[in-house]
Amino acid sequence: MNIVLPSLGDIDEVEVTEICVAIGDVVGADDSVIVIESDKASMEVPAGGDGTIAELLVQLGDRLGEGAVIGVLTQADGSAQKSVEETAEELQGAEPSSAATEVSVAAVSTDAGSEKNQGHQTVEIQVPDLGDIEQVEVIEVAVTAGAAVSPGDLLVVLESDKASMEIPAEISGTLLEVCVSEGDQVSAGSLLATAQIETADEAVPPPVQATDPAPQAAAGVPAQAAPPLSRPKAAGPTQQTIAEAKSSGDVVVYAGPATRRLAREIGVPLAQVMGTGNRGRVTKDDVKAWAKARLNEPASVAGPGSAGLPALPTVDFGKFGEIEEVPLSRIQKQVAANMHRSWVNIPHVTQHAEANIADLEVFRQTMKAEAQARGVKLSPLPFIIKAVCHTLQTHPKLNGSVSANGEHLVLKSYINVGIAVDTPDGLVVPVIRGADQLGIWALAEKAQELAEKARSKKLALDDLSGGSFTISSLGALGGTGFTPIINAPEVAILGVGKSVVKPIWQNDGFAPSLHLPLSLSYDHRVINGTDGGQFMATLTKLLGDIRRLAL
Repeated sequence: MNIVLPSLGDIDEVEVTEICVAIGDVVGADDSVIVIESDKASMEVPAGGDGTIAELLVQLGDRLGEGAVIGVLTQADGSAQKSVEETAEELQGAEPSSAATEVSVAAVSTDAGSEKNQGHQTVEIQVPDLGDIEQVEVIEVAVTAGAAVSPGDLLVVLESDKASMEIPAEISGTLLEVCVSEGDQVSAGSLLATAQIETADEAVPPPVQATDPAPQAAAGVPAQAAPPLSRPKAAGPTQQTIAEAKSSGDVVVYAGPATRRLAREIGVPLAQVMGTGNRGRVTKDDVKAWAKARLNEPASVAGPGSAGLPALPTVDFGKFGEIEEVPLSRIQKQVAANMHRSWVNIPHVTQHAEANIADLEVFRQTMKAEAQARGVKLSPLPFIIKAVCHTLQTHPKLNGSVSANGEHLVLKSYINVGIAVDTPDGLVVPVIRGADQLGIWALAEKAQELAEKARSKKLALDDLSGGSFTISSLGALGGTGFTPIINAPEVAILGVGKSVVKPIWQNDGFAPSLHLPLSLSYDHRVINGTDGGQFMATLTKLLGDIRRLAL
């Protein structure tokens, strides 16, 4: 039996990147024979039948086209199937009078023919509407070509600077091609994959599935259908053989396109990375681990003029007692990356002040009954948001962003306020768009709605983008102040502590007064101490006399 290369869709050629078997190996139908790779994906080609590998006709680095013969499989009865060429010659003289013969001819030539006539239809799966976000990154591809999917099955995970979104399948069918790889930048309408779905006409199955032995026997033709792609079971190169090959200078690198791309981007020589994947394949985690190990080397190891940060020591905590490793959620990882990027790239300055909110609190308490009737929790937050909007109109520099080249301050005519919300999976910052156009009740309703959506994981990407200023309130947890990290590309963020009653000297004696601690962090490249001080002076005056919010 000939082992042939299956349908490649619109790909003309692929490269043989791995040979998983040797002549004389006994294999099963699902055991992988070779691994092939295009510029977008790698695939494993199984034997397609039980037997012994009698001959291998390919080598590492060979470039193959659809239908190419990979090797010969001797079946359990000792007979080897006829070659593709011999079978084709026999078929040329056969009577194509039956549907079974026509199916077999298509199977040999791997000509898909008309999908509509065969009871199948090809559909495209595209990136959905992303709101005002122009591009997102593909951070995970959960499927491969040849996989069967059903509605709800995860296809890919997309991620912007502030949120990630899972894209599920909405059809039942078989994926013909996955058109994206990890790290790709895509936008609304970009092609993610193509799939084959069944239509009402199922009289004749598609040629690539013509493996039923009954009609082939009727035509006098042995089975020649291209085997489906599957996961490997056959043994392949071991870690020891790979290590020996690398140490001897005969470098063989087993890695997929996404892994190779990551290695190129961060400057990792794949030949020096020991793979931990199946049959010694180098994975993305292997590349990251190699890079991390280099960063953790002593500073003297780095080349002259290295701008890398000093590495933190690696500690075996388990030797001091029992430990447990809890994986970080995707949101926590993204927040960590964003905060680290902001902290190392933006020179932060934090100014502290206190606002006398005694009158504000008296007014808020008188509105509790009306708030309850409206079904809204009237916390100090909507008053703070409203006061911040008024202050930003007076001091627009703090509502800006530094241009990517650092040459300009981009001033925005809109005010979109982000509010930090703590969720079980991590911190998220939904955005109230046009906050300066809303009243206290509308701000309270919107803040409550976004917080509930955040905690129930129902935020859309549009809810997390477009912010121009952020408020992070820790009032419920207490504290007299903190230094919040700027939510880049914004240039300022306001931290709110817990209000506290303090004795304040008035006239000739002390009187109790409710004070709210505020902490303003700003980008010192464009905001100086005078800007920050004036902002805080205006904000505390507004919070001290909320009647000014109506002016």
